[in-house]
Amino acid sequence: MVSSKPHAVCVPFPAQGHVNPLMQLAKLLRCMGFHITFVNTEFNHRRLARSLGPEFVKGLPDFRFETIPDGLPPSEKNATQHIPTLGDSTRKNCYAPFKELVKKLNSSSSQVPPVSCVITDGVMGFASSVARDLGIQEVQFWTASACGFVGYLQFDELAKRGILPFKDENFMTDGTLDTTLDWISGLKNMRLRDIPSFIRVTDLKDIMYDFLGSEARNCLKSSTIIINTFEELESEALDALRATNPNIYNIGPLQLLGRHFPNKDYGFKAGGSSLWKNDSECMNWLDKWERSSVLYVNYGCTTFMSDHHLKEFAWGIANSNVPFLWILRPDVVMGEDSINVPQEFLDQIKDRGYITSWCFQEQVLTHPSIGAFLTHCGWNSSLEGISSGLPLVCWPFFAEQQTNCRYACTTWGIGMEVNHDVKREEITTLVTEMMKGEKGKEMRKKGLEWKKKAIEATGLGGSSYNDFHKFIKEALHHNAI
Repeated sequence: MVSSKPHAVCVPFPAQGHVNPLMQLAKLLRCMGFHITFVNTEFNHRRLARSLGPEFVKGLPDFRFETIPDGLPPSEKNATQHIPTLGDSTRKNCYAPFKELVKKLNSSSSQVPPVSCVITDGVMGFASSVARDLGIQEVQFWTASACGFVGYLQFDELAKRGILPFKDENFMTDGTLDTTLDWISGLKNMRLRDIPSFIRVTDLKDIMYDFLGSEARNCLKSSTIIINTFEELESEALDALRATNPNIYNIGPLQLLGRHFPNKDYGFKAGGSSLWKNDSECMNWLDKWERSSVLYVNYGCTTFMSDHHLKEFAWGIANSNVPFLWILRPDVVMGEDSINVPQEFLDQIKDRGYITSWCFQEQVLTHPSIGAFLTHCGWNSSLEGISSGLPLVCWPFFAEQQTNCRYACTTWGIGMEVNHDVKREEITTLVTEMMKGEKGKEMRKKGLEWKKKAIEATGLGGSSYNDFHKFIKEALHHNAI
């Protein structure tokens, strides 16, 4: 007999930083009595199977995995796909296969409950269109920051004001990006360089400028939007968004909200959404070090750099004489499948450096020996750093990472920014100051204040706790079991 449970179909954008928060949300909804269908692209489904084992992707009776093609040529590479090509392809090619999947789930031969809602990543608008066309409740999950969301919504206005497109590539070096923007409701202390990086174009037909600008505008029109943030952290940006669409629920940080659901991982492998194999040995290594003495370095899943910048980071960190755990994805150097770190560097850091390709970041950040986080400022990493009370050494790569970095360094008071053209001397100075200096001490104190606020927001009666339960009752029309 088919269960009468409500059935949520979850559709993340096919990159690690989008899969993670939607997986966290899906697990919580399962605890609230929902049947879950989690839809990955075929490419990412294969990666999950490689990372977590084929048993994992078979799913559970009330948590099933399904796939749709991403429209790109087949590839067996175990690496992040080219984001502009992927975004363009999902937008153009995924509507039809996703519609077929939802119809299949709703067919009389299906062994699952009828689909009651589609929860789609805020940049996967095709899935919302399918839900609307089939008369199913649609929810957009904006997986990035609220301040980043407001930033994307400025793309059209920047063009209207004649700021975009830039005339030529000189804007990158002639000071244009330092132009202050004081007219954006919901954002403060903004310069052009702090707006999501896809505005850096000389042609408005640029794929990512068009893709993100239009997806953000479409997302804002949704009947329901959820954001992985909390009121106290981003109140001005949230107010600006609510002025256009009041149906916004902030439900983050999701990893802290998850503490109310001790059975959320029941039947799952720990870290159950990682597209890379995790190294658990690094936790034993961290146990050897004093409290707040280790620098954690991770550039996320989509950051790439030149071999030159990698070496500048390596020597900059080595010369600070600080113990460090460094996550280096095999594909972090542009155009390479493996990393070439100088032997001389490895010899110098062998007693105080641990380098591996991936880890359970949440566990690492909450380890008492971690004292600061050198990050690309992706939203998951930023939120996890804030939830752990850590200061951030920021090297934003692209998208709204620049916006998050600006907020960390100014509004939240927990960040120091690395110049994009990395120099080893600057890295040494910043790391030393953050780990041992007065500024670092101040930022660590501020970080602990934000951690306390994040815990309060997700605690009983907190803003995110209340919004999560309101979202389920009001938007999904479900009284918790």
